[in-house]
Amino acid sequence: MRAIQAFEAFGRLGSATAAAAELGVTVGAVSQQLRKAEAEVGLRLVERKGKSIALTTRGRHYHDDIKAAFDTLREAQTKVERARTAATLTISCLPSLASKWIGAQLFDWQSSHPTATVRLIGDDTEPRFGADDVDFRLSYGDLITRFDHRTELFTDWVVPACSPALLARLKPTAPADILDAPLLGIEWDRAQGAAPGWGDWAAHVGVPRREALGEVAFSMSSAAIDAAINGRGFVLAQLSMAAEDIASGRLVVPFDIRLKLSQPYSLAWDPAALEKPFGAELRAWIQTISRRQKAISAPQAG
Repeated sequence: MRAIQAFEAFGRLGSATAAAAELGVTVGAVSQQLRKAEAEVGLRLVERKGKSIALTTRGRHYHDDIKAAFDTLREAQTKVERARTAATLTISCLPSLASKWIGAQLFDWQSSHPTATVRLIGDDTEPRFGADDVDFRLSYGDLITRFDHRTELFTDWVVPACSPALLARLKPTAPADILDAPLLGIEWDRAQGAAPGWGDWAAHVGVPRREALGEVAFSMSSAAIDAAINGRGFVLAQLSMAAEDIASGRLVVPFDIRLKLSQPYSLAWDPAALEKPFGAELRAWIQTISRRQKAISAPQAG
């Protein structure tokens, strides 16, 4: 069986080196097992071509016959591994959302469910439920529509914010003064659409926008917020991500003039996740904190 296993790995991966790496043996051991496989079946299964070896025509036919059996074995192993991690709930979300929004709040949920195990992954790439080890996905805009099971969470707002030290040094007296300060930009991945920019905010408050000179732009909202905390300039901070920094005084908002994002954040899930322990509870909790965030981010009436 070890010889047949080595032959199947060689035929599937295309080289003795790759087969050896997968099986955790040496290349010489794979070559020896290939010879044993040929002796067992009484056929020439491989042939040398220059410095490499390849399957013969009969070898390819034999490999096609045994491949299905090994695929079944690997599938069975995968099911066992998934069953072993059935108690783990994995949340995938955009990196800034992971570090600046749900990450800190997740400890509150964990304290109420001490026996649950939760993994939080910050990833720009949308997962494939069933193929990837992911139960829930938090994403922005239209990217979420590829999932069958999803729900809208909240639409965020941005507000101009800076460090207390920068505010004390610049002393802006009107919203337009912010546009003459060092500005931090945010440029999202094209698939997510455009983040609200300073030109949008200037138009929103009814003032002309000067041309950017030496403006620094970040691909991650969290990095731009951190730069603002360090006194590097003003940032159009999403309230979902900057609320804790504003509450603690690390960021200040001299003029509470908010601009709404063009699209909402949404939650998608693998139906199998709701059958796991605490899966339904975790989904309900995410929806609850999203409703709270929706109320916090929207401008206050009056």
